[in-house]
Amino acid sequence: MGDGMSGPGWMPEAPVSLGRLLAWHPQPIPLVPAVGLLAALLYVLGVWRLHRRGDRWQPGRTVAFLLGIATIIEVTATGIGGYGMQLMSVHMVQHMVLSMVSPVLLLLGAPITLALRTLPAAAHGRLGPREVLVHVLHSRFAKVITAPWFTLPVFVASLYGLYFTSLFTTLMSTWWTHELMLVHFLAVGLLFFYPILGVDPGPRRANPVLGILELFGGMPFHAFFGIAVMMESALTTTVFTHHPASWPGTALSDEHAAGAIAWAFSEIPSVLVLLVLFLQWRKADTRAAAQRDRAADRNNDAELNAYNDYLAGLNR
Repeated sequence: MGDGMSGPGWMPEAPVSLGRLLAWHPQPIPLVPAVGLLAALLYVLGVWRLHRRGDRWQPGRTVAFLLGIATIIEVTATGIGGYGMQLMSVHMVQHMVLSMVSPVLLLLGAPITLALRTLPAAAHGRLGPREVLVHVLHSRFAKVITAPWFTLPVFVASLYGLYFTSLFTTLMSTWWTHELMLVHFLAVGLLFFYPILGVDPGPRRANPVLGILELFGGMPFHAFFGIAVMMESALTTTVFTHHPASWPGTALSDEHAAGAIAWAFSEIPSVLVLLVLFLQWRKADTRAAAQRDRAADRNNDAELNAYNDYLAGLNR
């Protein structure tokens, strides 16, 4: 790619700009965007299969999932990937999008539900892909890795245990380890938000109230991390010490910008997730009220009559 890009085609020389950040520029090992494109293809094929047999699938789910894939590709197959190797602020955009924006959009697409409705079932007494998926969803392993006492520490450790130790320097040393780190960001986000959103079936029943508590349990750690980075008087990591002299700012000011980005991103997905949980809560209340009404019709309001008799007894 032109416009100041040199070396093996990925390290930028020109100062960062919006155009250079968004320009198409896949990295030497495009593992993450390749997997994302494959997931989008499989999802579209699943939706097409449902429509072919006459089943309905909400268009909003498809839009959400494809938007999630688009955000993944945007931060891994454009100039963001190259600048993310030289500027901590751009790298932090990658981290926040992959761990907090992309997972929420992907999960709102209900990919597991789509898979359960489209995968072939068992045939000739053998386990089919659908049965295997159901078994995994209800396995002890799935219950452990989706429990709050597991997902929250992993979510927090992916910040503090990464940037405040030498692990980050090690992972940024090669493209393979860098790509694995990006996969880790996405996996941690999916693991954290999957039980909170509860759009897809899981090992435990989704509860909007518990989801809100889990969400508020993790977001403060994100905000504290951002504030801690913003207040650093020296560089937290040695990865971004070689700040080009011709570029504006300094390595430390860029790190402070990275902290501000981390702090801001703790708010953006929270609003979206809270909205989803509120709608789920309202839908659950409406469903429960409808069930109570149907039960009252069947037993001629026995529960209400018993309560009225109780009040009458108290009055007497």
